[in-house]
Amino acid sequence: MAEKAFNPFEMAQRQFDHVADKLGLDQGTRDFLRTPCREYHFLIPVRMDDGNVKVFRGFRVQHSDARGPAKGGIRFHPHETIDTVRALATWMTWKTAVVDIPLGGGKGGVICDPRELSDREQEKICRGWVRQVARNVGPIQDVPAPDVMTHGQHMLWMMDEYEAIHGGRLPGMITGKPVGMGGSLGRTEATGYGVVYTIREAAKEIGLDLKGATAAIQGAGNVAQYTLDLLQQLGTRTIAISCWDNTDKKPYTYRCKEGIDFKKLMASIDKFGTVSPAKAKANGWEQLEAGAWIEQEVDILVPAAQENEVNAGNADKIKATVKIIAEGANGPTTPEADEIIQKKGIFLIPDFLCNAGGVTCSYFEQVQCNMNYFWDRDEVLRRLDLKMTSAFKAVSALAREKKVYMRDAAYMISIQRVADACRLRGWV
Repeated sequence: MAEKAFNPFEMAQRQFDHVADKLGLDQGTRDFLRTPCREYHFLIPVRMDDGNVKVFRGFRVQHSDARGPAKGGIRFHPHETIDTVRALATWMTWKTAVVDIPLGGGKGGVICDPRELSDREQEKICRGWVRQVARNVGPIQDVPAPDVMTHGQHMLWMMDEYEAIHGGRLPGMITGKPVGMGGSLGRTEATGYGVVYTIREAAKEIGLDLKGATAAIQGAGNVAQYTLDLLQQLGTRTIAISCWDNTDKKPYTYRCKEGIDFKKLMASIDKFGTVSPAKAKANGWEQLEAGAWIEQEVDILVPAAQENEVNAGNADKIKATVKIIAEGANGPTTPEADEIIQKKGIFLIPDFLCNAGGVTCSYFEQVQCNMNYFWDRDEVLRRLDLKMTSAFKAVSALAREKKVYMRDAAYMISIQRVADACRLRGWV
């Protein structure tokens, strides 16, 4: 019998059900929170550069707006699925709740590969996506943002289309915009820096000195880049980083035992997080198989790529030296892998806490847009550090008090906050 394909939404629901049992949630609240409130499926026709029309499939899922407007990124990916978008929208609800910002959870996507599209074709997809949901998103309904293989320029095209449709200046309808066009200073590095703020706090708890510690990171996109950057500033050597190679159409791990330098990484990478093999070789980085990142003898592992990357098939390969796993990606660890990690006694920082720096700074961007007053970078990062540290300490304290896994503690706080909002509104 063929092995069942991984379904991230089923995993998200399993995680929810597990904690709903611990909280003793009533059946009505369970039924309401384990499934998205709304979904939009649509087609985006685009006249391509060769004159032919190609039709792309787009999605927007709004899981919950009980605590505020839905919030979540838009992914451009050739293997995007509605179940992935559902899972990510669900996790966004818990993410905004765990850091206690007044937003809900949403997610969007388009099945496409921007690496193979011209800028004009990507712009047409962005504008087409907005036209399909212009009545269903916006600053008081649902606020999109960048995600996998989307960036500030995509957000700006979307904002421009939305403003043209609604006839006004509405920069708060979307976040992750370029600085000077409604974007926030500090937003580019926010998710990666947020990951490191939680690593710093975890290291304090377990007595790990980050100065001289080592790390391996899966992924080489925005989150991975700025995680490596701040770890390097704190004295931690990242000895391995994995990424997709657009030439070979497969991922690799690059290793440098002296530590991968942030500036060299940025000089060797393109806007999609693809390391040039030639530049890596020139840097003296050793090229290994894709899965080698998880097998390194390091203190810290940071899965910062996609879902289902730490699973029953590779979790046993995690070395005894690993003390912290910080989930920079959304849903990188399966429940089966969680069991192995717990048995190994590794301190895990769950995804929707660990990578919440991005949505927290997006919230700051939205606030600044609505005020039409923008903070300097130091002020943004100070506020970000305060929010991330406060959220981490609350989750860690509950985990110790209830003697539960960090993921369960984070879920318990988030689900309870959203459930309380639903009850106060009279929905359940």
